[in-house]
Amino acid sequence: MEHSIHRQLKSLYVTDSDRHEVTVDGYRIDAVDGERLIEIQYGSLGAIRNKIRRLLCSHDVLVVKPLAQRKQLIKRDVPDGPVVSTRKSPKKQTLWNLFDDLVYFVDVFPHPRLELEILMTLQEEYRLPAEKKRRVCRGYVVEDRLLAEVTGRAMLRTVEDLLAMLPDSIRPRGRIEPFSTAELAIAAGISRPLARKVAYCLRRCGVARVVGKDGNAMLYELDESP
Repeated sequence: MEHSIHRQLKSLYVTDSDRHEVTVDGYRIDAVDGERLIEIQYGSLGAIRNKIRRLLCSHDVLVVKPLAQRKQLIKRDVPDGPVVSTRKSPKKQTLWNLFDDLVYFVDVFPHPRLELEILMTLQEEYRLPAEKKRRVCRGYVVEDRLLAEVTGRAMLRTVEDLLAMLPDSIRPRGRIEPFSTAELAIAAGISRPLARKVAYCLRRCGVARVVGKDGNAMLYELDESP
């Protein structure tokens, strides 16, 4: 079932609803803006990897990835019933969380015909209790998600855009120094597993390489001229 946030984002990019859910080359496209195809992907980028790769052979494509900077969790006992509780989710995403998904998309990005726009958003998530007969471990199902506000945007087109995200201590001006994922995690204020995903994406994009080890930790060196 399509959540409200998906419909809202389609209208944000293309106001004409007749240009939503258009079939192009055998694929259902979220929105079409002139000659450009627009895909809104709330879920994993890996799920649309093959679709986007094929469309890029003959079309310009914009992939929009919304991230939840903050999410309000709203609980109901029955669909469309009264709200019984609200709370803020403890999970807060930042632009770095793009790399949770990009690891499954780096064989498509970058591409001359592809733009990847990250939206930082405030969202409302409506939840219902899970039916006891359903095998769900989290105890609830998502009834709907709504977009409350877009708080920031970042457009990525090239590997240089990925490099520009790195902290200055990792990418010193005028020189290239090896770094570990532990150093990247501290400098960026992210977890070590997420830092490993960043390093993986940089390697796959051809702008970083392994140049040695410090104990068990791999050392990476940036190459800003792939």
